Amino acid sequence: MKIKRILVSQPAPADIAKSPYKDIVEKYNIKIDFKKFIKIEGVSSLEFRQINKINILEHTAIIFTSRNAVDHFFRICKELRTEMPDTMKYFCVTEAVALYLQKYIQYRKRKVFHSKLTMFEDLMDLILKHREEKFLVPCSDVNTQEINKVLEKHEIDYTKAIFYKTVSENMKSVDVTKYDMLVFFSPLGIKSLFENFPDFKQNDIAIGAFGAATHAAVTQYGLDLNVPAPTKSAPSMTMAIEEYIVQQLKNTKK
Repeated sequence: MKIKRILVSQPAPADIAKSPYKDIVEKYNIKIDFKKFIKIEGVSSLEFRQINKINILEHTAIIFTSRNAVDHFFRICKELRTEMPDTMKYFCVTEAVALYLQKYIQYRKRKVFHSKLTMFEDLMDLILKHREEKFLVPCSDVNTQEINKVLEKHEIDYTKAIFYKTVSENMKSVDVTKYDMLVFFSPLGIKSLFENFPDFKQNDIAIGAFGAATHAAVTQYGLDLNVPAPTKSAPSMTMAIEEYIVQQLKNTKK
């Protein structure tokens, strides 16, 4: 089967000409559409109190893993009329997240720390230097367990609290059956597919998925995984897609 149209379950790149999808579009004359299958929603202050049952000001340091976490943390603080003391410390997984704090605090007057790399483990060196703090980790309802494991491994006093949640995007206006390939990057994307289209049948549609958890979700929902990534030969999703396209072209010439 020749691949002519692909739907990628992510927001469109800011500039497709600078994205790795550009080569696929031009080399193989393929139409690629982008559509978010999931979205972030903040929990209300009432939900926050019901779910978490914590006092934010009982903590002396905050660990931010994303801009979403920053936005919803300060939104909840505003709704609860909770003002951060000057002594509060902020630990950010990247410099970009740390700089984003300027939207809410006077950056130079606060104690802000950030990792030089993008892995949470890299932030641990800084956290360990302040292990006497009581840490709060604002997260979503699908918070990764990896962060918990690292903090618990080092016996850090921390509390994780849900400030926002990930829900399915409304996809009713999209005809997924007109695509030859659907590409997913998280189990929640596949969950959204079936929440929007409960009667979805794969038929001849190729399914691409990135990451072990997404691979498992493909199988869990009774789909065939045609384009897995990462692999040794295709460490990125776009490389895996191109490999599949090339193989399909070879098959049509036989």
